[in-house]
Parts: sequence; C-alpha cells; structure tokens
Amino acid sequence: MLYSPLIDELINALRCLPGVGAKSAQRMAVHLLEHNRPGGLRLSQALKEALDKVGNCSDCRMLTEQTKCSICSSSKRNREILCIVETPADMLAIEHAGGYNGLYFVLMGHLSPIDGINPEDIGVDKLIDRIQQENIKELILATNATVEGEATAYYIMEKAKPFNITLSRIARGVPLGGELEYVDGTTLSQAISGRKRL
Repeated sequence: MLYSPLIDELINALRCLPGVGAKSAQRMAVHLLEHNRPGGLRLSQALKEALDKVGNCSDCRMLTEQTKCSICSSSKRNREILCIVETPADMLAIEHAGGYNGLYFVLMGHLSPIDGINPEDIGVDKLIDRIQQENIKELILATNATVEGEATAYYIMEKAKPFNITLSRIARGVPLGGELEYVDGTTLSQAISGRKRL
C-alpha cells in the first residue's frame, strides 16, 4: 500500500534510529497516527527541544544542556581518576553499574583510519590538555573490546605515558552467569591471563 508523502516522510525519518528498519518504522508511524497523536506530539516537541538545547559538557564531552554535566560539577567525585569511554552510552553503563566515583572523558567514537576518523576527531588533543591542566593521577581506558577500541586505547596510552600517571585498562572476562563452553576464545583467553590471586 502506498502512503501519502507526509506518512512516507515520517516512516523514512523514523528509520534514522538504530535498529529501526522499514517495517518497524511503518508500525511506529501508523501507531502514532492512529492511536497516540498526543504521544507523537510530545515526542516531536521533546526531540526538537533536545536537539536545540543539548550540547556537550565542556570538561568530559557528555551530552548535557548545561555548560558542565552533573558529574563534572559534583564535588563528591574523585577528581584524580579519569575514565575514558567511547560513547555517552558507555559512560551511562558504567554509572548505572555503580562502584566508580571518578570523572570521565567521552571520545564520541574510536580511531578508524579506514573511515577517516583520526585522533583529533575523537578529541585526543583535548584529553591530553585535560591531563596536563588537572591533577589526574590515573587514567582508566574503558574503550570497547574491538580492534578499533583496542587501537584507540593503545594510542591514548602512548600519548599519556610521558605524564607519569597510572594507566589501567578495564578487566575483561567471563560474564556473570556465563558458561565457559559458550564463551568465545578471545574472551576466555583474556579471562585466564587477567586472573586475580585469591
């Protein structure tokens, strides 16, 4: 069935979201138009306001509508530890897990020369400036366990070595509740080599 141009445009606009294909976008569009116009209006207003007002924290680069995010503004955070993550979602995952009380730096991506993403594109220069200007004593590299994530962590580690700060990498291994026979070889190898003494 062919939709009108406005409905087609709505469906195509919804497809910009990750994981939303043609069928899902169509279902969402039809649902909003048939069953939840107030919800659709609220969604459009919230989206417009967020796009107009949300920027990046001047310190960590997290998404916020303030100059500094609530974490960077907090006096309760340990200002000597800086955790490096690839995305705002990674930062939120660490925060939701609990147990970390330091500050962050969000790269907004990872190194990928093939895709034209270089150190300046992910803010490595800003990170090094921050290390120089603040009393950072430990850098936790929490990039993803991908080829690009590992390359990014290695590059940052090399750039940070001259500052004589502690450099650490988040641990990797078997997930809680995971069964060894179903864990991939690389993860299992990292779990064995990164074992702790009891």
